[in-house]
Amino acid sequence: MTGTDLHIPHLQTDRLILRAPRVADFERVAAFYGSDRARFVGGPLTPERAWRQLAAEAGHWVLRGYGRWALEEKDGGAFVGLVGLWFPDGFPDPELGWDLMDGAEGRGYATEAALAARAHAYDTLGWTTAISLIAKGNEGSCRVAARLGATYERTMDHAAFGKVEIWRHPAPGAA
Repeated sequence: MTGTDLHIPHLQTDRLILRAPRVADFERVAAFYGSDRARFVGGPLTPERAWRQLAAEAGHWVLRGYGRWALEEKDGGAFVGLVGLWFPDGFPDPELGWDLMDGAEGRGYATEAALAARAHAYDTLGWTTAISLIAKGNEGSCRVAARLGATYERTMDHAAFGKVEIWRHPAPGAA
């Protein structure tokens, strides 16, 4: 499913709705990407560059037929992050990635949503592998990857992000 055949499925976990990114998410996306917290994912960015990032999130769904979902709390409806499937040019394998907005860390949201996204990748899309690329020094993301059962594989040089660690997720059926 690519091109104009766009369909972004809604997934649900106990506490979250995984839905399509929306323009209404931009203010929090801009705040995240404009902060030092975004240093591990190419930031800080100007609001204009953050807009392009949000557009890339939506566009990935069009080009690949999958992408990262916006996370919305079931209780209250707050937008709290982006989690899901990503495979841009230059990545060695399809990725499972996560970014949590300010104030959403430490609640287990990344792990909860990533498990749902990985199940979708394996069970619905038929993926046989997934990685997470994690910038050197991003200990929080390393802990999330470990909670997901991923293991450190190697370090690679990425054109945009520099040294990144490749964490390999368990194969389908092994997770």
